[in-house]
Amino acid sequence: MLELNTTRQPGGPPPPLPAPTPPGTEQQAEGAGILLQISMLVLAFVLGHVLRRHKIYYLPEASASLLIGLIVGGLANISNKETSIRGWFNFHEEFFFLFLLPPIIFQSGFSLAPKPFFSNFGAIITFALLGTLIASIVTGVLVYLGGLTYLMYRLPLGESLMFGALISATDPVTVLSIFQELGTDMNLYALVFGESVLNDAVAISLYRTMASVRSNDSSGQNLLLVILSFLETFVGSLSSGVGVGFISALLFKYAGLNVENLHNLESCLFVLFPYFSYMLAEGLGLSGIVSILFTGIVMKRYTFSNLSEKSQHFASAFFHLLSSLAEAFVFIYMGFDIAMEQQSWSHIGFIFFSILFIGVARATNVFSCAYLVNLVRPANRQIPMQHQKALWYSGLRGAMAFALALQAVHDLPDGHGQTIFTATTAIVVLTQACVWKKVVLEVAIAANICTACLFGLPPTENKSSQNNLLWSSTFCFQGAFDWRLNRHNA
Repeated sequence: MLELNTTRQPGGPPPPLPAPTPPGTEQQAEGAGILLQISMLVLAFVLGHVLRRHKIYYLPEASASLLIGLIVGGLANISNKETSIRGWFNFHEEFFFLFLLPPIIFQSGFSLAPKPFFSNFGAIITFALLGTLIASIVTGVLVYLGGLTYLMYRLPLGESLMFGALISATDPVTVLSIFQELGTDMNLYALVFGESVLNDAVAISLYRTMASVRSNDSSGQNLLLVILSFLETFVGSLSSGVGVGFISALLFKYAGLNVENLHNLESCLFVLFPYFSYMLAEGLGLSGIVSILFTGIVMKRYTFSNLSEKSQHFASAFFHLLSSLAEAFVFIYMGFDIAMEQQSWSHIGFIFFSILFIGVARATNVFSCAYLVNLVRPANRQIPMQHQKALWYSGLRGAMAFALALQAVHDLPDGHGQTIFTATTAIVVLTQACVWKKVVLEVAIAANICTACLFGLPPTENKSSQNNLLWSSTFCFQGAFDWRLNRHNA
């Protein structure tokens, strides 16, 4: 009877219109969403400050932000506001690639220490280019073979290689924060940092190349042509970024902008050049990430010195601020979307074996490339085994792999993208949170950092002997916590 009353009969009155939304309700909901986002950001920064102040390195800031997003997303899932909250917190990969990622990548290139970076440039390029290619292919082939032998969910070869490309994007931000706080060998820091920032750009280029090959139905295409296509994109993007960087250097050198009354114009132009580089490369069908990375490197080395002193202080502070905000947003969004997004947990075997395969691929990448680098390096500049282990342990997965996996949901049909997304989600959470304590200890030992320093022990207890470096994790945790408890009770 209800249907008959709401259906318009011939000659009868029209059905009633839905009740209009009260004025101001939509703006109120938008304001509430923005307020919630700002509150989560404030909480993330305050929690990060507390963690640093108390030297609690086994819970890094990125993991804390991820945890905040997970908690808020979980609460939204069990509330009746899920639909409205989801509209404000969905992790859109377009927003990530256009607005969040560029300042992070530019700051990475802009903050590189020139001397250790360029003195290890050959090794960094080897790890980032050849190593990422090796890791991507090894992971993809192992996943494909695992499907053929019924060990795990089966993916076609092209989609397996896409998964290998996206999961090869590492995110050692938390490891680098430990290095910065405690101090470590500058060559090791340059290797980890340089390989990571170039690795992200290479992984994106590889993923897009594999996706293009798959969409063109060219699975039988010569592998050499695929590699040449990737190198063409990478070299073109690199050239675009370097070119924009040198143009900015020439402009600021000869345009006479570093006078007293032109600081505002000078700063505005300096801020605009990185985004110009990014959008130029994207418009040319190249990789904006590679372009803006090398723009940052060139602008720091050649453009920055042509700025006035006030503009130098502003530019450094501004890009550091943008990068910090973007990183916090990324991990909060990741945590929220992991809790809100529909997951495909029916293929646990795929997740388990993927974790094993990326460990094998990372080891193949690091140790084979280190062997090649050591062949051409003199004896006093060899990469020691301790540093190789630190590079292996530093291969955590983070925001880049997550964003590419979210894009794979739209790129791949038949639930394959959803399976890849769920596996990537599990890998990101596992590496960023669950096994972090073990990773920190292993990296510290591999990097010859005193493990007692990780827990804020006083200098008298920071022994530098090899016995101290080889503490077991259980003894180290127990001793550190007992010492903190005794200090608190005193």
